[in-house]
Amino acid sequence: MVNNVNIELANKEAIKLIQAAQPIIKGVGVARDVVPGMRENMILHAGPPITWDRMSGPMRGAVIGGIIYQGLAKDQASAEKLAASRDIVFAPWHEHSGVGPMAGVATANMPVWIIENKTHGNRTYCTLNEGLGKVLRFGAFSPEVIDRLRWMQDILGPVIAAALELRGEINLKSLIAQALQMGDEVHNRNRAGTSLFFREIAPAIVDTKFRDADKKKVLEFITSNDHFFLNLSMPAAKAMLQAAEWIKGSTIVTTMSRNGTDFGIRVAGLQERWFTGPAQMVKGLLFPGYSDADCNPDLGDSAITETAGLGAFSMAAAPAIVRFVGGSASQAYEITNRMYEITEAESESFQIPALDFRGSPTGINLLKVCERDILPQINTGIAHCRAGIGQVGAGLVNPPFACFEAALEAFAETYAPVFQ
Repeated sequence: MVNNVNIELANKEAIKLIQAAQPIIKGVGVARDVVPGMRENMILHAGPPITWDRMSGPMRGAVIGGIIYQGLAKDQASAEKLAASRDIVFAPWHEHSGVGPMAGVATANMPVWIIENKTHGNRTYCTLNEGLGKVLRFGAFSPEVIDRLRWMQDILGPVIAAALELRGEINLKSLIAQALQMGDEVHNRNRAGTSLFFREIAPAIVDTKFRDADKKKVLEFITSNDHFFLNLSMPAAKAMLQAAEWIKGSTIVTTMSRNGTDFGIRVAGLQERWFTGPAQMVKGLLFPGYSDADCNPDLGDSAITETAGLGAFSMAAAPAIVRFVGGSASQAYEITNRMYEITEAESESFQIPALDFRGSPTGINLLKVCERDILPQINTGIAHCRAGIGQVGAGLVNPPFACFEAALEAFAETYAPVFQ
């Protein structure tokens, strides 16, 4: 038990640190060289800890693809055998200062963004976005997926790394703030964010010493992928929230994440612990030819955006997103307004034009979620339930209440004098 804890003051401190955070793009590196604790036989994944035997289809597919890409196995059968052995170490991205969209699988050879919170000095990491459709993060592992990953390793990552050395750091908090003014919520809608990033990096890419054909392909790859900015908004959100981790007595939620089997949260005052419940089914719009029976439960670290007050929490800034995830423009406003009821503050940086430039709802308070029986809202992609197929739609989902109940019980036990 911990005595002399003031929850209100602890939460104010957490919010102060989150508001003050200034995430910037520091560079692009290779995972083995920059991600804390990364090893050659380690596979990082989205969500709370999980073992091979409990992984869902798309998570298994991404692991298989990651093992083949890494050169640890030549085909699906040998990759599955290796994954089931003790020779592969699985670990959540969140336990290595990073995040990964959907399955979130990352291996030692992959290029990763290096994001630094200039205010507090902490760094976070994320892979580069592959695009939509049949991609590793949705569990696909066909030869075209592996070939794309190797091109990203050999060309895309090095070109952007060189361009950033010429360009210098890029302020992500500023880009996200602008993107919200332009109709993004930087989770499922990243068209403005990607365009803003392109304006910042394109001239420097042209100035690098790579072959013109390689530079042209990199520029085309970024402009053809509206979701390219997602893998920047996610580690930016992680960098902001990471600043509030480990604050004794704080009930601010610093992590919401799912691995396709479990949904997990972490709380600032209980940061070393995961609190989990079953991953939920996403309700939304499916691509032609697919039905609910094809859908996997909720998956990915991208809910870090909602945890930071973006994504569905800022849907009122991006009413066009409902055409991708379902619902209506009025529902987008209703969702954002409801999220103010479970948060501690309004963002000083991220403003929503449609709400008279009100700051986005920031700092999910565990106590408010439980007291008011209002669950955080998340918008997300939907992966096929079988390995190797990929994305089948997008929609809206909530965490299971069990995560928050378990966290509240643990908080009460840890800080028992506060509740007496």
